[in-house]
Amino acid sequence: FSNQYTEEEARKLGVVGWVKNTSQGTVTGQVQGPEDKVNAMKSWLSKVGSPSSRIDRTSFSNEKEISKLDFSGFSTRY
Repeated sequence: FSNQYTEEEARKLGVVGWVKNTSQGTVTGQVQGPEDKVNAMKSWLSKVGSPSSRIDRTSFSNEKEISKLDFSGFSTRY
């Protein structure tokens, strides 16, 4: 899974947060921003993803309204 594409999509949509590949071959992360932009990112993660990735299923949890963003940009964690 190439996180470069995820970072580019996040910047294009205007959401902040992070993404990380796990040792189990899955991807985890956090996305923050206006609800419509977050929903657009969720849709991209569920249906598109990076060119070489295969998406078997997506799971979104811990969704809540926040008063301010915890991140200033979107990054890859290792």
